[in-house]
Amino acid sequence: MSAAVIDVQGLVKEFGAFRALDGLDLSVAPGEVHGFLGPNGAGKSTTIRALLGLLRIDGGTASVFGLDPWRDTVAIHRRLAYVPGDVALWPNLTGGETIDLLTRMRGTKPDPARRGALLELFALDPTKKGRAYSKGNRQKVALVAAFSADTDLLILDEPTSGLDPLMEQVFNDCVADHTARGATVLLSSHILSEVERLAERVTIIRDGRAVETGSLAELRHLRRTRIRAEVSAAVPDLGGLDGVHDLGVEGRWISCSVDPDALEKVLTALTGAGVVSLTSTPPTLEELFLDAYRTDPERTP
Repeated sequence: MSAAVIDVQGLVKEFGAFRALDGLDLSVAPGEVHGFLGPNGAGKSTTIRALLGLLRIDGGTASVFGLDPWRDTVAIHRRLAYVPGDVALWPNLTGGETIDLLTRMRGTKPDPARRGALLELFALDPTKKGRAYSKGNRQKVALVAAFSADTDLLILDEPTSGLDPLMEQVFNDCVADHTARGATVLLSSHILSEVERLAERVTIIRDGRAVETGSLAELRHLRRTRIRAEVSAAVPDLGGLDGVHDLGVEGRWISCSVDPDALEKVLTALTGAGVVSLTSTPPTLEELFLDAYRTDPERTP
């Protein structure tokens, strides 16, 4: 198995008496889109700043491409592109000049064909000065610069902030194209549906620590499944089964939430009553996220 592109173990960062990162673990595999989730103040941006070499950690270890972000910042930045959620541009440079400058700062030559295609996709006028762009268009400049670069890693921190829904779809397509060419993506976003569409694995953090990590399938396997079924015979009494919650019966329709270890028993009972139709819905990423914040904050990840 290839070494992780991002490997964080027991990361600690303190600002005075406040501990922003409290033993955080994070591992991002080569070629994957990894969702990095948590509310404001959970430690996402602090983690990203540490990975970019913008602040020095107080404990634990962090590596990007096997290199130390604090000591090897230049070497790491030649292989990654970063898009923050609130982009600031040089006011007197045009969007096109900014894109080319950011590309050259990584030590690579601009690709005019890819740059032109991305400008068209994002409907961005590259001739305007930075000071003339709206928030959404400033975001587009940063995204075009990132996606036009031939980088091994994209670090995206609220990258679609200020974009309309049509541009969000363009963003999704560009992420898919970038990973198809072998890139790795760390995606931090409050738009959970966006992460659910793009990410292969997610890490949910709380108070500077990881509380959940894994693929969506792995996380869903540990959570309740919603079931709604119509039966042809008498409705079975599921209320007596352990692991059945929120039970509702209306005529020959039955609905409930089922713990993973009770799912087989429930399906057996429904089958015995003659299933006419059945819908099984796994929890969404939003439900997984909210559940992680309902659990005991003192538990170990």
